[in-house]
Amino acid sequence: MIDMRIFRASHVKVLLLDVTVFYIPHMNTISGLDTISLIGENDPPVFDVVSARASCPLFIVADHAGRAFPDAMNTLGLAPSHLDMHIAYDIGTRRIATSLAKKMQATAVIANYSRLLIDLNRAPGHPQSIPAVSDCVTIPGNQDVGEIMQHARRKTFFTPYHRAIHRHIETLEGQGTAPVVFSVHSFTPHMNGTHRPWEIGVLWNRDPRLAIPLMDKLRQSGRLNVGDNAPYSGRDVAYTMEKHAGSRGLPHCAVEIRQDLCATPDDCDRWAGLLANVLTQILAEKKLYRSSVLAQGANDSEF
Repeated sequence: MIDMRIFRASHVKVLLLDVTVFYIPHMNTISGLDTISLIGENDPPVFDVVSARASCPLFIVADHAGRAFPDAMNTLGLAPSHLDMHIAYDIGTRRIATSLAKKMQATAVIANYSRLLIDLNRAPGHPQSIPAVSDCVTIPGNQDVGEIMQHARRKTFFTPYHRAIHRHIETLEGQGTAPVVFSVHSFTPHMNGTHRPWEIGVLWNRDPRLAIPLMDKLRQSGRLNVGDNAPYSGRDVAYTMEKHAGSRGLPHCAVEIRQDLCATPDDCDRWAGLLANVLTQILAEKKLYRSSVLAQGANDSEF
């Protein structure tokens, strides 16, 4: 149970799980919400950027690559063993996204904090934005999260990440480069007792320009079991892609790589090499940049 009703002149005192005490500096009243930061001086930044000034049209994001928690938030009351599980982050995606960006000389924005604090690939207010339970694991610090804490998490983790994506896409467009937006995720081999046979899945919605040739080339490259909108569908889980790429009419898709196949640095580097090879071929195709769909849904101008 999180209680944020205790205010002081120079800080807000917060009781987390009735045991842990932490502070949010520089917040005097509720009207000062926009100055909240849950990150302390010794905590990592919200995101990392690889090759910030690259001119390659490929632009990479990794929404769930991080598993950090601010020191003040006490890992939301979870045991250390939970922090290595897929509920906390997408295993392998940091290494894959970083290696891919370096191989392609492309820019990547990579999240540093756990998806359990707030899911960067869900719209704020979505039922799974701040999950109370994840894959049958109760998240103590996410029970009955009040409006103030939800706002604080959005302002601290969600908004800066998406603002960075917006800024880097605008930079590429300003250089005369038509960005191709590519999101890297990973998935657990089993969910709810069911085996997931796909080795990699390609998630997409209405724009086939990147997804279809990517699936074709992955299948041709080595007898891979490639999921088409599996194990998840890009029609259901695609906030980042829709917000920043679909809204602009940019080619885009996401991949999901099975976590038992990207559990080691060597595994991750192999995936990055494979993806770099097929994406290089696709980026060379002029039809990728032809406008085949209209800008869809909400735009990202708020960032």
